[in-house]
Amino acid sequence: MNIYKQEFKMHLMSVVTWSLSLALVIFVYLSLFTSIAPNAERLNETLANFPEELLMAFGMDTMDLSSVLGFYGVIFLICQICLAIQASNYGFSILSVEERDLTADFLLAKPIGRTKIVTSKFLSALTGLTITNAVIWISSFIAIDLNRDGRPYDRDALILLLLSIIVFQLFFLTLGMLISMLVKKVRSVTPFSMALAFGLYVLSAFGSMLGEDKLELITPFNHFEPNAILSKGEYNLPLVLISVSVIVISIIGSYVLYNKRNMAAAI
Repeated sequence: MNIYKQEFKMHLMSVVTWSLSLALVIFVYLSLFTSIAPNAERLNETLANFPEELLMAFGMDTMDLSSVLGFYGVIFLICQICLAIQASNYGFSILSVEERDLTADFLLAKPIGRTKIVTSKFLSALTGLTITNAVIWISSFIAIDLNRDGRPYDRDALILLLLSIIVFQLFFLTLGMLISMLVKKVRSVTPFSMALAFGLYVLSAFGSMLGEDKLELITPFNHFEPNAILSKGEYNLPLVLISVSVIVISIIGSYVLYNKRNMAAAI
């Protein structure tokens, strides 16, 4: 019984939908750059009059709309929210779907260990997220080259930002897996994934507005803030290590809890 292939088939349509949607977002919004760029200085001056706390809440305090990467940073934040929802959806569903559909006894009756089940499901979800990741990479470079209107940009900074996607996705995927094992039953994935993705985004926004540094330790939206990475050309390593630590703890916790969990039977 190839669990990996079966799980991937189940997620394939979702992967295609998310990938094409994110590609469309990147192409549509970046197509606006050529019309906005001539008036970018005025927009920058207008933004400068906004409260600094409000700009920090939306990651716009270091944004330069006259540069294609500055403009792309705003688009990438939208992509991050979408990626968080997608990864959370997979995280909450892959280990809880059998319990929800009362098919756990059928799966666990097969001659395969629980550890291998978790590994197969995790790798299947990770494959889907990697495909979406690849689509964002390709779409970003093509869309920027088509719409930069001859303006130069720092490719190394863009690559650094795009490299953050995999850790960002893994954060929500693995944390979703862990939470699904901590709750009694995930009856519907959507409320959980939306709450996790938007909850951590709101924490990021309010933490910036209130100047509360402790909140930035919790949310990967602060760990991988697009315009900060693009403007500085580097990660905030201590914050990145927090994300990596959450991923490792969540993976270990998911394996342990799944191996100990009493599964409901269809009787």
